[in-house]
Amino acid sequence: MAQKRDYYEVLGISKSASDAEIKKAYRALAKKYHPDVNKEADASDKFKEIQEAYEVISDATKRSQYDQFGHAAFDQNGGAGAGGFGGGFGGMDDIFSQFFGGGFGGFGGGGRQANAPRHGNDRFMTMRIDFMDAVFGVTKTIKLNVDEECHTCHGSGAFSSEDVKTCHTCHGAGSVTQQQRTAFGIIESRVACPTCHGTGKEITKFCEVCHGRGFNSKQVDVEIKVPAGIISGQQLRVSGKGERGENGGGYGDLYVEISVSNHEYFIREGNDIHLRIPVSIVDATLGTSIEVPTVSGKVELKIPSGTQPNTKFRLKGKGVKDLRSSRHGDQYVEVNIEIPKKLNRKEKKLFEQLRDTDLSKESTDKLNKLFK
Repeated sequence: MAQKRDYYEVLGISKSASDAEIKKAYRALAKKYHPDVNKEADASDKFKEIQEAYEVISDATKRSQYDQFGHAAFDQNGGAGAGGFGGGFGGMDDIFSQFFGGGFGGFGGGGRQANAPRHGNDRFMTMRIDFMDAVFGVTKTIKLNVDEECHTCHGSGAFSSEDVKTCHTCHGAGSVTQQQRTAFGIIESRVACPTCHGTGKEITKFCEVCHGRGFNSKQVDVEIKVPAGIISGQQLRVSGKGERGENGGGYGDLYVEISVSNHEYFIREGNDIHLRIPVSIVDATLGTSIEVPTVSGKVELKIPSGTQPNTKFRLKGKGVKDLRSSRHGDQYVEVNIEIPKKLNRKEKKLFEQLRDTDLSKESTDKLNKLFK
């Protein structure tokens, strides 16, 4: 069996990482390797490895135990791997209970019962939106496959409340004692009950709608409200639309990462908009007024006489609304002076006359001085 990687290495964090750093690392990795997003062959295994590492490192008690004993703290069968997650701390817990009279739970109550509620995992997805939708905000409706609590049995899985009984094997504990013969002798450990699978309950007659599962799988419409001013890479959280929990645990959340498409003309930098506009050499020389597009409509821009190439004009407040305030960015218009590639006879004659003027000679004299 392959040796387990260090949990800190799996999450790509240091042993001194804070709770916020742990959570940030987990979300980034879970989003990258979630099987719904990543179709690579090993994505599912990596995702499970990430979840396993996060479940331990994000829990203060488990993290302390892991730092002290490594993977052995959760090894239920003397090297059986991650089986210790579903039913508490397995063999190590019972070894400590024998020698110190309390197990890991005695060091702060960190042991988790097999039938304890478990919160559902979060989901991650990416949504692409248009440039203008990111500027002004938009509401999108997506299709999502979810496991919803059965409305007939209210999640119990039973035909009626009278059909739910205490498990006759574990007597409601959700776990049973298992004996193992080892080099140290016979060791007792707690494992999930094989009859009720950790729930502590037995169902004598199943719900006719969900057939004992307690939930029904269905496709639902979910509204995603994208606020004005959002940028690529930012995430939106939709509460309760993640994966189903177990044993009465709540649903996880859905995290939607926004990807904004490029615009044909506008370029966004923060809340500012940048635009290049063509201006003829005549208009740049003599000056003019032109209509310029902005994200909120056209405005008139005055081009003063003698405008030079790459000059930038600022249109205050014509950018994007800030995501967290009412302030708007600006729009910067850069002049791209166009030089005609072809001239008719009349135009050519006019340019030749211009070349013979004092203005043209002045430019030629300046150029000659550079090479003296």
